Amino acid sequence: MTRQRKQYLLRIPQELYDAYEIWAGDEFRSINAQIEATLVDAARRANRLRPQPEPQPVEESRN
Repeated sequence: MTRQRKQYLLRIPQELYDAYEIWAGDEFRSINAQIEATLVDAARRANRLRPQPEPQPVEESRN
């Protein structure tokens, strides 16, 4: 299943952008991915997002 993504123009202070640029580099992410990760984390902590379902273990067939 593909996740739909919504484009959104975000204006932030240069100082915040610079901080995210460094943070993203430390995490080996793009700036966009770093901003998205922190937004998702904040939304989950505030119980505004449904938790991701835990992956179910794959059962091996017994023949």
